[in-house]
Amino acid sequence: MFLPNRLSAIAAALLISVSSAAALLAPQTASAADTAPIMIAQATTETAAPAAAAPAIDSAAGTATASMEPAKEQVSNPYGLDALWKGGDFVARGTLIILVLMSMSSWYVIITKVIDQLKLGGQAADANKKFWSANSVDAGIATLKDGSPFRYIAETGVKSTVHNDGALLEHIDLNTWVTMSIQRAVEKVQSRLQDGLALLATVGSTAPFVGLFGTVWGIYHALTAIGIAGQASIDKVAGPVGEALIMTAIGLAVAVPAVLGYNFLVRRNKTAMENVRAFSSDLHSVLLSGVMSTANKKG
Repeated sequence: MFLPNRLSAIAAALLISVSSAAALLAPQTASAADTAPIMIAQATTETAAPAAAAPAIDSAAGTATASMEPAKEQVSNPYGLDALWKGGDFVARGTLIILVLMSMSSWYVIITKVIDQLKLGGQAADANKKFWSANSVDAGIATLKDGSPFRYIAETGVKSTVHNDGALLEHIDLNTWVTMSIQRAVEKVQSRLQDGLALLATVGSTAPFVGLFGTVWGIYHALTAIGIAGQASIDKVAGPVGEALIMTAIGLAVAVPAVLGYNFLVRRNKTAMENVRAFSSDLHSVLLSGVMSTANKKG
């Protein structure tokens, strides 16, 4: 019923995930401009004593100190996602891989479902414009594109008017049979629209805990390494522990788009299904009226 461009959706999901990973992998830098005033103050203090004994030297030193400007230096951060990947064990790396796969799958579902809904909206407008202006149901079906859910519902309804699906089913009256057939077609369209939403709900609810597991595992190994080294200074503790907390941030970055995408798609699905149900209801009335009028003419 739907023929979205799956390759473009996969490429877009991969691009988004790679861009997010590249942003996290970018080395964090710290400016060393704040350390320059301290160096200047030390240089000034060191030149203060010679200045009392030799004014000429003091003047030259003061001039040299005044001419110094704070130099900005980029200091690379040794901790980060890159260091976490290189220094992590198979559990930490496996957790990162799982989070990346969850992110890619959620973005793929979001992109493909948005494409499906946009196509469905255009097909609904096309059906309202062309189908109901046709002279007959068969002529109206011919105006709809192949793969359209509205064409599928209309073809199912026309086929149900024949009602030759078996001896047992012949005991069902025509009105009930047509209603059941159209309702099944509508439910199939709805099921097709809801594909992937369970994945978004799963990712949105579990990704934070997957990231938390990676954080706990990373902190455990960091504290173990610190205990073995016997050094518990702030520089030895803050770096590894902060590095492990990246896992939680990644888990949240994966979960938030999945939750927002789920709510967005569910809301749009309701609007799309309203159009489908309205079309099926009108088609049901048209089919029954046509069948009844044909039966009256034969009678």
